[in-house]
Amino acid sequence: MVAESSRTAVETAGQTHLAALSQLAVASYETLERELRATIAVLEAQARRFEMAIDNIPQGICFFDVDERLILCNRRYAEIYRIAPGKLQAGMRLADIIEHRLAAGTLAMDGKAYLAFARSINSSTSSRTWTTELKDGRTIQVGHQPMPDGGWVATHEDVTEIAASRVMVSERVSLQALIDWVPDYLWVKDSESRFVVANKALAADHGRDPSEMIGLNDFDLHAPELARQFRASEQDLLRSGQPMVDREEFIVDASGTGKWLSSTKVPLRNAGDEIFGLIGIARDITARKQADDLRDGQAHILEMIATSAPLPEVLERLIRLIESQLSGIVGSVLLLDEDGAHLHHGAAPSLAKEYTHAIDGTRIGPKVGSCGTAAYRREPVIVTDIVSDPLWEDFRDLVRPYGYRSCWSTPILSHTGVVLGVFAMYSKTVREPTKAESNLIDFTTRIAGIAIERKLAEDRIHFMANHDALTGLPNRALLGDRLSQAILYAQRYGRWVSVVFIDLDNFKLVNDTLGHNAGDMLLKAVASRMVECVRATDTVVRLGGDEFVIVLFDQDPNVDLIAATLQKIRTAIVEPVCLGEHHIRATASMGVANYPDDGATTDMLLANADAAMYRAKELGRDNFQFYAPEFNATAQEKFLLQEELRNALARAEFTLLYQPQVDLRSGNVFAAEALIRWNHPSLGLIAPMKFIPMAEETGLIVPIGDWVLHEACRQNKAWQDAGLPPLVVCVNVSARQFKEKNLISHVVDALTDSGLEAKYLELEVTESLIMQDVEMAVATMNQLQSLGVQISIDDFGTGYSSLSALKTFPVARLKIDKSFINDLATDENDQAVASAVISLGQKLNLRVIAEGVETDDQIAFLRKNNCDEMQGYHFSKPVSAHGIARLLYKEQDGHTSPE
Repeated sequence: MVAESSRTAVETAGQTHLAALSQLAVASYETLERELRATIAVLEAQARRFEMAIDNIPQGICFFDVDERLILCNRRYAEIYRIAPGKLQAGMRLADIIEHRLAAGTLAMDGKAYLAFARSINSSTSSRTWTTELKDGRTIQVGHQPMPDGGWVATHEDVTEIAASRVMVSERVSLQALIDWVPDYLWVKDSESRFVVANKALAADHGRDPSEMIGLNDFDLHAPELARQFRASEQDLLRSGQPMVDREEFIVDASGTGKWLSSTKVPLRNAGDEIFGLIGIARDITARKQADDLRDGQAHILEMIATSAPLPEVLERLIRLIESQLSGIVGSVLLLDEDGAHLHHGAAPSLAKEYTHAIDGTRIGPKVGSCGTAAYRREPVIVTDIVSDPLWEDFRDLVRPYGYRSCWSTPILSHTGVVLGVFAMYSKTVREPTKAESNLIDFTTRIAGIAIERKLAEDRIHFMANHDALTGLPNRALLGDRLSQAILYAQRYGRWVSVVFIDLDNFKLVNDTLGHNAGDMLLKAVASRMVECVRATDTVVRLGGDEFVIVLFDQDPNVDLIAATLQKIRTAIVEPVCLGEHHIRATASMGVANYPDDGATTDMLLANADAAMYRAKELGRDNFQFYAPEFNATAQEKFLLQEELRNALARAEFTLLYQPQVDLRSGNVFAAEALIRWNHPSLGLIAPMKFIPMAEETGLIVPIGDWVLHEACRQNKAWQDAGLPPLVVCVNVSARQFKEKNLISHVVDALTDSGLEAKYLELEVTESLIMQDVEMAVATMNQLQSLGVQISIDDFGTGYSSLSALKTFPVARLKIDKSFINDLATDENDQAVASAVISLGQKLNLRVIAEGVETDDQIAFLRKNNCDEMQGYHFSKPVSAHGIARLLYKEQDGHTSPE
């Protein structure tokens, strides 16, 4: 029982355990089922989300297994290939899908070819991407990715629009690359002047990339004023529709460099002919502009030089022209002074003013910076670093405050190689000049040399035009200006002006005896002494020859003070002057006229001072005289007479008288001296003493003397043709005539025209005349003698000929001057001279004639001393040609004196 009970208990317990296990199994299954269902739900939810995600992907996606069966695809895949979504089911073969695409017309090739192409792709183990063009024109990009189990997944994307966009982008990139190759500026702007397109050249000059230019306008790139100009011109263009062609515009780029552009801007129009923007192109013409500016500047500067613009203006314009061609360079011109030792400021418009003043007057030398050394060496001096160059050792501290580090100096030379100045270029960087800068240096020095030489030449011309070349004194041209200023001052302040007319006494004698060089030395010495005797405000003028004028400025109205100044001048003039081996004492005749008493104008004062000077000469010379009105009347009379003398020949107002010359032994008339007279229509007969000196001064003596020569020969021939005894006609030859180169031809013409034989013509020359140039005189007299013409020496004894000279003269007669005959009867000195001349003539086999014989005592002395001939009032005064004829007729009849 117990066992059974135990068995029963065991069975009961087993059953209880089995039920529990069953219940546990059921519970576990239920739990597992619930978990599985939950997992399935989760997976289904994920699948739905995955499907939803795949369906919303813009690309088409498809999954195929190893057997080419469709596992999954999204709606986009069906849309791309124009297949209804319901027709694409999982498990479809690839060949079936190809049939659907073929039916929809979305294959790029036939079905078999595409299937073969797809299988070749699927057999590959690497991913691939390609594009295909569908027959409907779309472009599809396919991405193929194999899977480990042998299937594949593929993406399909319609890239038709993207491809088009990429073409546009590519084309745009190509256009940008194209315009970037253009070296000129090229751009497109919209209607608001904003950049739409800009090339690399334009962008780079503004420090940007082309892409950074898009949307910008000129106010973003330029200064406001320049931007406003561009904006205004472009808006005018957009409104008018008229293009702007080749307009020159100036800009400043990002580096601060100024540039000139030649710009052309054209409006852009759409299909409706509406303007929606503009396209522009601009070329950098800075180099051409600079070349044009340089050429124009050169022309302008040369014009300034040609029109005698002031030298500082020319040089400053030249420096500014050069500075406009360069960057960071300033120029300077220094001029070498007259002593050739110091440099003075010429032009430096951009150089620091304090530095310019500091170097003004620098003495040149072998170690005087760049400029002083260049002028000293006469060659360019290039200093690349002022701080270290030894040439600047003494000037380094001077230049340091201004920051100049290099200086290139070139001497400015004249066309003969003389240093005129120095041109310098300064830079604030350590460097040497470039080739372009060297070319500009050469150009500048040449132009500067021309300008400086022109100025020096003008100064010399102006000085020569207003100053005497020999003494350096002001001349007649400057006298009027100085005297006018002095008169104006005297009018304003109630002062006097004294005009002193000075003529050196016997200056001609110095020239004749010692030569013109000695005369010039005397004039310079006298001029220097006169300048030393007056004040700096006074003016000493040389009129010409030995005539001077002194203008005494701002004088007290006191004649005594003026006389003291004149005496000082007179004393200085008479001091001996050393002329080689000779010591000469010069004297002067001075005339003074004072403003306002002696004249109110420059002409009147000069004329009255001249008249006073002639009064001083009349009073014995070596003195000064103040003006008196009667002097002016005399001078006026002389002037009028000179004017009438010029017309006397043309009016046939001259006539000849003849004075017989008599042989003292036979008493016969053998010759007649032709003596000119002026038969003035209103003044009557004018004596030679009054008009011959005037004719000498004016040069009229030459034509007058030629007339006398022709008329005397004609008359002598007429006497002979009338049957009268032949005689010699004597004609005086003046110094001016004798020096004429055509004297011989005039004598030949007179003889030829008259038909007179040469032996019946005698020319009288003075002793002083032939001594002026003995060699020339002898040559001329030999030519006359070879013609057969006789020659006599007139006024013998008043000159200074030597015996050695006299014996060389080819003369036939000596004429004793009447000054030795006047007192011959009573004056022992005159007797000694006369007898000496007679004796001398006999020794030299010359005939001797005495002129001015008027008394029996004179004749007695002459006959006693064996004088050959005589002439004078004792026998006959000068008579007409008819009177000579009657005299000769009577002589033939036995009479020896004329009626």
